[in-house]
Amino acid sequence: MTDALHIDVPHTDGAVAVIALAGEFDITTAPAVRARALELIADGHPDLVADLAGVTFCDSSGLGALVGIWRCAQDADGSLTLAAVPDRLGRLLSVTGMDTFLLAYPSAEAALAARQGNRTTA
Repeated sequence: MTDALHIDVPHTDGAVAVIALAGEFDITTAPAVRARALELIADGHPDLVADLAGVTFCDSSGLGALVGIWRCAQDADGSLTLAAVPDRLGRLLSVTGMDTFLLAYPSAEAALAARQGNRTTA
């Protein structure tokens, strides 16, 4: 695979941060994604939205990284929400049953709006 992964954090607000990925999320890039996500959690943003709109490929290492990030967010009383999940990854999440705890929204904006709606009704 040749499509390098780019990690961006286009949004932070209080406990929430969006981590946007673009490229291949695989065995060579998963550790960097996990490290950046854990850094955001440690910096006081335990509620993460992973914007996957730009992900062109995801292998089991990427999937494992998402689970690890979700667990670390849970340990910090936070959450991991997925946004703009590519079709192939969405099917993989469904087949593995991971879609039951990794909630997904069509966009990062929709995920943030849902979080805001939950905050006002909680």
